[in-house]
Amino acid sequence: VEQFASKSYVLPVNVLSKQYLDIPLKTPIGYSPNDLSVGDLDGDGEYELIVHQTGRGRDNSSSGFTDPPIFQAYKLDGTFLWEINLGKNIREGAHYTQFMVYDLDGDGFAEFACKTADGSKDGQGKIIGDSTKNWVNRTGKILDGPEYFTIFNGKTGAALATTAYIPSRGDIGAWGGRGGNGKNDNTGNRVDRFNACIAYLDGVHPSIVMCRGYYGRTVLAAWDWRNGKLTSRWVFDTKDGKNPYSGMGNHGLSVADVDADGKDEIVYGSMVVDDNGKGLFTTGLRHGDALHVSDLDPERPGLEVFGVHEIEEGTKGPGAAVYDAKTGEILWKGSDDEDVGRGVADNIDNTRVGAQMWWSGSNGLYDIKGNRIGEQPRSTNFLIYWDGDLSRELLDGNHIDKYNGGRLFTANGYVSNNGTKSTPALSADLFGDWREELILRAYDNKSLRIFTTTIPTTHRNYTLMHDPQYRLSIAWQNIGYNQPPHTGFYFGYGMKKAPKPNIVLVEPKN
Repeated sequence: VEQFASKSYVLPVNVLSKQYLDIPLKTPIGYSPNDLSVGDLDGDGEYELIVHQTGRGRDNSSSGFTDPPIFQAYKLDGTFLWEINLGKNIREGAHYTQFMVYDLDGDGFAEFACKTADGSKDGQGKIIGDSTKNWVNRTGKILDGPEYFTIFNGKTGAALATTAYIPSRGDIGAWGGRGGNGKNDNTGNRVDRFNACIAYLDGVHPSIVMCRGYYGRTVLAAWDWRNGKLTSRWVFDTKDGKNPYSGMGNHGLSVADVDADGKDEIVYGSMVVDDNGKGLFTTGLRHGDALHVSDLDPERPGLEVFGVHEIEEGTKGPGAAVYDAKTGEILWKGSDDEDVGRGVADNIDNTRVGAQMWWSGSNGLYDIKGNRIGEQPRSTNFLIYWDGDLSRELLDGNHIDKYNGGRLFTANGYVSNNGTKSTPALSADLFGDWREELILRAYDNKSLRIFTTTIPTTHRNYTLMHDPQYRLSIAWQNIGYNQPPHTGFYFGYGMKKAPKPNIVLVEPKN
């Protein structure tokens, strides 16, 4: 839900003479700011930042101890609002804590939500569960003990409601399937793979969807936060690894109205779950690492999905593919029987209509129909709208490049996150002219910097945050292997006028 419409505002010329906004942080010793999200926590009409501070982290496949995940909230002027410490019974790592920031009940104030455990401490110092319990085993994994799901007050950090996380671990050796290498484990690798998103499942009110599993058994649990009560809306559960919907998930997801019925679906990698919690279709393309959903081919009706897939250890299938987001029809596939780890699709060529796509080992740039049209871009990580034309630029680490146009910007002294994935803390249209801001952490981890473009443009468009699919993309950008946001319509060279956003502007309730 967006805030009430503001009055017209004249931006002083000297504001744009500085290309950034600095936000000092209270980073704990040994920690660094990682992914973040935005929401209006206090109802003042401005975004606040919710920062995931990370210490020692581990991948699910690795043993070892981690530091407790910490979340901090800041205003854009650097004012510190609260800190939530998830405690020792939540393991730190990219696949464990997926957090959502959104106005879930339409009161004009965003909530914060995530998985919690015994000893988690809210923003007011209140403990969730039993702080005396230590469920960390001698390998550093957490495979026992209660698991919770908590909604927090965005303004104060206070826990508003806590319930049992759906689903529970159950048999930790029953979460494998045909995704990835098709194997299983009892070490907590596959059971502790999580995703999350916000979706308008009834077409009017936002729901939060917490997810577990994608190599085999897959569970999506939809929740509603209404009038101070947290209720289960539905649960989608493939039950085991043999279900056709099992093993289809990614290290991420997307949310889109794929069938144009006014209600959101969850694009869970190679399959789609309908707004009612039933499977809409499964493509059989299996697990993958990258996912892009938009109107990638404006010559076709509706939305398309581009993804890459892990085809490893003798398994068979396309390493990259495009499918129809409404029907699951596979429109193109390539890199057969290859394990493809990265891939991107969007309009980056400002002389051609439609999205282009490229991926690890593609040896070229392709149009969305699969025709090779140019050389492969140097990076295969992230995207950003930065210059004055309608095509997108390449964001990789702390620099922005133009396809066939060279380096546009380098953020000296600032760094990206998540190793070679080189993802920003966040990239989103925060300041409202449809170009996107870039948020990176300082090299010393003591501050964040929000960079904005100073390149003029002759193209006018409403803020991308008013496009429902794009706004929900910002909510899920932090999960798993972070992916860039996309609009629910074709945005790029040769685009038609953007459709009027179907949103309701609300005034905060005191």
